Amino acid sequence: MAERLLPRRTLLRLAASNGLGLPALTLLGGCGAGGAELLAVRGELPSGWARRLPRPWRLRQLDDPAAVRAALQPAAGSAPAPSRPALLQLGDGWASTLPRPSLQPIGTPALLARLAPFSAPVQRLFAPEGSPVLAWPWSVSPWVLVLKDRPDLAARAADGWDLLLDPSLAGKVVLPSSPRVTIALMERDPERLRRLRAQATASDDRDGLSLLLSGPAEAAVLPRHRVVPLLRSDPRLQVVLPAEGGPLAWNLLLRPAGDGPVPPIDWLAEILEPPLLPRLLAAGWVPPLPRPLLQQALQGFPAAVAELLLPPAAVQERWRDLPPLPPQERQALQQLWDAAAPPPG
Repeated sequence: MAERLLPRRTLLRLAASNGLGLPALTLLGGCGAGGAELLAVRGELPSGWARRLPRPWRLRQLDDPAAVRAALQPAAGSAPAPSRPALLQLGDGWASTLPRPSLQPIGTPALLARLAPFSAPVQRLFAPEGSPVLAWPWSVSPWVLVLKDRPDLAARAADGWDLLLDPSLAGKVVLPSSPRVTIALMERDPERLRRLRAQATASDDRDGLSLLLSGPAEAAVLPRHRVVPLLRSDPRLQVVLPAEGGPLAWNLLLRPAGDGPVPPIDWLAEILEPPLLPRLLAAGWVPPLPRPLLQQALQGFPAAVAELLLPPAAVQERWRDLPPLPPQERQALQQLWDAAAPPPG
């Protein structure tokens, strides 16, 4: 995976700089039998927060979101999971594929009330208003354009996502793994989408940072939190957050249905205030708090980093969620994607 491909020196710099950007490498909070389990995707839960997980809770990490999902909803014919987790960490795209009866309300109304209103749809996993609140959306990240050693393109940041179509980037762009995210970048424009797909060297956001740092790529589309920790240590990188907006990636905690323990409320709340909140922000993780609270937490940050983590309100208002699609619209997007495929050879 991406974190194993990063140069050792880069990994050490990350760990030393904030302690939150690297995944915990061992189970936390007690590894013996018993207790409650939080199951997460490796690298998608800040280690500084995970280390504070109270006993008898423990963290178990798997290499990809499909494995985490399978722990709750195993495929037909597969072996059952050895134990049922009491909390799951997943992105909104994967969480939205879980059957709603497999989840129960997260049970943190006081904490949810502290979040900004734009997080309300994902709290319900995009179900209609009045539906049960099933998710604790502890972090939100827009997709951003990351450039390596391309100050000429960074100077044209006003071009937004169309920078990816520059002829000099032919065969040097890493796109998201999700076709839907890539389609959203080009606003479903068939011609722009065709040109963008022709630029790609890979469609792999989990390994995209490695391809950018030590591979042939000069541009990558990644969730913002993946790159923020490197900005202080790697002067080759520039980040463009297009003013026209773009899709959002949410990081969620979910509570499986059943008689498991209630979530550790005090632990969940720690990321919303000092001392953990500034450290979380420095590592690129941004809780969906109201703007005034984030502005206060970002005081003392370098201006460029603060603006990346909390862009102007007009830009933030152009960000958009990617809720589940009805079958007919999924089919239409699939047809659009297939029609934009580069010619063979």
